[in-house]
Amino acid sequence: MAEPVLDIVTQHAEEAAFLWHLRDLAVDRPYYATRHLVRLEERLEAHLDGLAEAGPIGFEAAQAQLDRHPEAGEAFTLAVLVLDARERDRLRALLELSAAEPATRRGLAGALGWVEPRTLQGLVGPWLGSDEPLERWLGLVACSLHRVDPNDRLDRLLDDPNPSVRARALRLVGELGRTALRPRLLPALQDSDPACRLWAAWSAVRLGESGPALAVLLEAAGRREPDGWPALDLAVRALPVAEAAAWIRALAGEPQQARRVIRALGALGDPAVVPWLVARMDDPAVARLAGEAVSLITGVDLAFADLDRPPAEEPPAGPTDAPEDEDVALDPDEHLPWPDRAKVEAWWARESGRFARGTRHLLGRPIGREGCLRAFEEGFQRQRRAAALELALMEPATPLRAWRARLVRRTRRPARERAA
Repeated sequence: MAEPVLDIVTQHAEEAAFLWHLRDLAVDRPYYATRHLVRLEERLEAHLDGLAEAGPIGFEAAQAQLDRHPEAGEAFTLAVLVLDARERDRLRALLELSAAEPATRRGLAGALGWVEPRTLQGLVGPWLGSDEPLERWLGLVACSLHRVDPNDRLDRLLDDPNPSVRARALRLVGELGRTALRPRLLPALQDSDPACRLWAAWSAVRLGESGPALAVLLEAAGRREPDGWPALDLAVRALPVAEAAAWIRALAGEPQQARRVIRALGALGDPAVVPWLVARMDDPAVARLAGEAVSLITGVDLAFADLDRPPAEEPPAGPTDAPEDEDVALDPDEHLPWPDRAKVEAWWARESGRFARGTRHLLGRPIGREGCLRAFEEGFQRQRRAAALELALMEPATPLRAWRARLVRRTRRPARERAA
């Protein structure tokens, strides 16, 4: 192959890895709507298509990128090609790499969700029964991403000796709406592994349990660790309004929990909390998060309604190059609008009369099935997640709607069909 063509194929591999990383972040970011994800996915698919059309050279370019950078995006790119072409030897090598390099596992899991379900036929079943914990975990992830019920094999994996596999199985029960397995979740609330306790409680509450399951979920929701977010997002919605408000008030007594309190109030959805959220808009550390919570409750788009302002001093969006800077976290509120408190207060004074206090709202509507379906179709990603959770609590026996799911389905033939 001529050098310029090889350069193009290599660029396809680099861009595919980078774009998948962007999409992996985007699916949980508050400023992405489905139309934004579609554009991102179309760009990613174009680069994957270029690699597939290049045949063996495409595989070599993707493999070379993974050899140089054994990270999630590079693993995703090669895994999509390997799964699509049914390259068993390459797939086995990828599994061995993921066992040795945990950083690649998220990309491999992402590839399982990207390919068509038929591409995984003959793979997932053996993985679920494998002696290797990583393969059992991947089998569960594939079932989760495509919302496929592994039936009796899920029952067995709830008692898996590996805690990561066990936690993923407990989570899948709730994602699939397997109400018949609800009694199996309650003993897992005492599991020795924290992740297993969390996901047992999450699934049990999602399927309608309260009592001990809700207590475990609320305990996790109050933690500052990342695993507290999925617990908080579900627990506040599962509680009656008055009980949720009381729990949030107790949490608000700890100053370091300010962000968690604001997020919880957004999930609560009671318009009565809007004035308190508006008052937080003077604090640069939480102003944008408070604005997002107001939008989640009322449906107002701060930027579109001209209720935002330029930041007085834009904080850095991520880590700096300064060696003394120990903060390596990305700005969680990057790209959210900066609310103008005075404008939002004036808007609320005009509009507050149409919102019933004590009634939970999502995007300006009292929470109900029709409004949640609309929010899931039209909202930004974190709004779509909120809608999916609300619908899951209304319909415990149905699968949780997958707000992270791929939106653009491929139009090209799989590589093995092109070669035929």
